[in-house]
Amino acid sequence: MRRALPLMLAFALLGSACSSGAHGDPIQVGAIYPLSGSQGQGGIDEHRGVMLAADLVNDDGGVGGRPIEITSLDVAGADAAPAAVSQLDDAGIDLILGSYGSTISAPASEAAAGRGMLFWETGAVGMLTDASDRGELTFRVPPTGGTLGRAAIDFVSERFAPELADADRDLTYAVAYVDDVYGRSVAQGALDRLDERGLRTVGRFPYDFRTADYDAVAKDIGASGTDVLFVSAYLEDGIALRRALVRNDVHLVTSIGTSSSYCMPEFGETLGRDAVGLFASDKPAGGSIDPEGLLPDGSALLARALAAFRDRYGEDMSPAALAGFSAGWALFADVMPHATDLSPAAVADAARAADLPLGSLPNGSGLRFGAPDTLSAGDNLAAASVIWEWVRPGHAAVVWPPSLATHAIEPMDIT
Repeated sequence: MRRALPLMLAFALLGSACSSGAHGDPIQVGAIYPLSGSQGQGGIDEHRGVMLAADLVNDDGGVGGRPIEITSLDVAGADAAPAAVSQLDDAGIDLILGSYGSTISAPASEAAAGRGMLFWETGAVGMLTDASDRGELTFRVPPTGGTLGRAAIDFVSERFAPELADADRDLTYAVAYVDDVYGRSVAQGALDRLDERGLRTVGRFPYDFRTADYDAVAKDIGASGTDVLFVSAYLEDGIALRRALVRNDVHLVTSIGTSSSYCMPEFGETLGRDAVGLFASDKPAGGSIDPEGLLPDGSALLARALAAFRDRYGEDMSPAALAGFSAGWALFADVMPHATDLSPAAVADAARAADLPLGSLPNGSGLRFGAPDTLSAGDNLAAASVIWEWVRPGHAAVVWPPSLATHAIEPMDIT
């Protein structure tokens, strides 16, 4: 007998499909996101995207005529993830979406796999362990942290460096990162690519965001003599490190960060001119990409999602919101309808069979998962990422790849 799901903080039960074109028995799906705490802003945005995807699928008739009904749990940190998975399991829910935060994704996916539940990662990019049963019960739709790190180095070395006045000079590189599963995952991708390209790395600078002396970190970076600084950070420590670099007159040819910091609106709004010229390797926002770079169905879906999101929330879709929507849509509209039933095993079979080309989803991604027992098991091999640049105070634009770019690259002295 299924037990009623208890209330968990302020967001424990959130229903989708209050009105829809579907009228069969609801399909129960769980959602685990940080809807409060330090990652709350991004978690709320990503969760809103998932909920909107469910609502639009329901408006179209649901899955086989059945509406999707989402039960959402506020999981503000890693410690709460296993208990949240247990609550959903106790309620008879064995399909879970999550989780925005890499520190949440790892324990949540491990707990889900241990109970035979399917975990569909919509935003987190950090490394997952074998206990997550990647490619069997855990699937990640967004690009991995390693992918974002590699893309950052590829962009700087292949596209940015040739734009410089002294393009023939060999640049040096350093990597600064928050020392946790997220920071290490993204930084390792950058370090691997630097090694593969034979580029000169002059420093690695891990730090604990809870105790870091950012002036000391900045001085160490300056002493390394690096031209290019890659940063894997959260919002607050990313801002603090950038301020320390400016305060200590650390000269850089350029700096590129990634998700959870450099691409977030608050990063540019807080730093103002001190952010101008910085780049970010990350997922695109709803209004940031050229829809002509998408396939026709992806472009039409993007326009529909943007209009619905603005109508509901009065703002454009952030990268997290668009990632949540795209991943939710992929599950509800492209995978579940092709499953023989809605058990975790059957949905997982349908996910492994999915093969959508780049541009099929409204964030530019396709859908094709790495096979189990491979290095990319459960990772979306057709996940799209972009390069942002802060081109003026408070304003960032996508500058790469050309198919999705809305602004030209502007090499700047970011001393």
